[in-house]
Parts: sequence; C-alpha cells; structure tokens
Amino acid sequence: MAGQQKPSQNPSRKIERVQTGVRIEKRLLKVLKGFAEYHDMSLGNLIEGIVLHAFEGKAPFSEKNLKKIKDLKSIYELDLTWQDSHKLEES
Repeated sequence: MAGQQKPSQNPSRKIERVQTGVRIEKRLLKVLKGFAEYHDMSLGNLIEGIVLHAFEGKAPFSEKNLKKIKDLKSIYELDLTWQDSHKLEES
C-alpha cells in the first residue's frame, strides 16, 4: 500500500482486535481478498490500512497497486465505482 513507512520510522503498535461480521458486496469482497492475498496480508489488515489512510486523507494505493486492483476488478467483474457508494440495495 502507498505511504508505508519503514518499520524503524513507525514501530509496531500493540492493539486489540475484535471479531466482527459485516455484510459487503460479493464481488467487492473477492477483489479485496485477492488484493490481500497478492500482498500476503489478512483481509482485516488490508481494511485497517485502507481506513487509516482514508481517515488521514491519504491515498492508500500506489499506481502499481491501482493497476492490480483494476485487473482484479476485471477478473471478478466488479463494475461498481465510488459513485455507487451508499446507493447499493440488496436484491
């Protein structure tokens, strides 16, 4: 993910994680899981990174990662965009 710092610049922090159940669009989840697998990280770790970047107004992805996401979106036929946010209804 973009904006990652070397461990020496940003030491590990001890946190407490909780298990949660969230409902998410099926194809979006496939893209997220594929991207997490590509980076050898957990889905939770990926989501935490995306959210923490967003909270600081920072872009979470490099150009290389955006290309990978575009490829995954094509593979999983994900045609949703930011314009669809908060407008999705379950069928």
